[in-house]
Amino acid sequence: MTKHVTGTREEWLAARLELLEAEKELTRRSDELSRRRQELPWVPVEKEYRFETGEGSASLADLFGGRSQLMVYHFMFGPDYKAGCPSCSAIADGFDGSVVHLANHDVAFWAVSRAPLEKLEAYRERMGWTFPWASSLGSDFNFDFNASFTPGQQQEGAIEYNFRREGPAPEGTPLPEPVVQLATMSGTDAATYTRERPGLSAFALADGVVHHTYSAYSRGVDGVWGMYQWLDRAPLGRNESRPWWRRHDEYGGG
Repeated sequence: MTKHVTGTREEWLAARLELLEAEKELTRRSDELSRRRQELPWVPVEKEYRFETGEGSASLADLFGGRSQLMVYHFMFGPDYKAGCPSCSAIADGFDGSVVHLANHDVAFWAVSRAPLEKLEAYRERMGWTFPWASSLGSDFNFDFNASFTPGQQQEGAIEYNFRREGPAPEGTPLPEPVVQLATMSGTDAATYTRERPGLSAFALADGVVHHTYSAYSRGVDGVWGMYQWLDRAPLGRNESRPWWRRHDEYGGG
């Protein structure tokens, strides 16, 4: 443990009450942001997308499963990966408990990746997950919703991720060591690894038309990463300088 200021219970309570006011303000701001998300214009999805699922080929409308809302998690698992991204895997560990509640509140949930369906299903079995997972391989879905990119986009600086354009990354440009580490854990090289990105997208089905309503990327998915919600309330917080997490079946015992 690092050194930290100590004090009396009375000093702690005074500081905690001051912090509580800041937390309440953050909650009010978060509620306001949620309202603004729901007020975003709905954009009709005009392109036809096909997905491979355990029940066969499906359209984007089919993924709603009779509900009016659909949440998609863009899981980093490219066709050339040997395993799913460790970060996405840590996030996905929290999905199963939420899916049933969402489904009973008129919200369908799917993870979507570009890896072939057989890879996704084998990995899901390894991880012990049950949430629905679809392959968008052969579809423009991931590319159109800015979660996958081509080598050409990467080299030419044409990647637009998290609503910003990234600079060019000429072939041979070294990537940060943490990225290389995660790429190695996914069974691919760093450049290939970074052509897939994490994100979430929301859709609504109204009068037979699918609409895109919201997307978030990068730190925008922190809110669905349950592990971090706990760490942000732990004594040392996130306490990290590089990726330390592993897939849940890769930690040592004890």
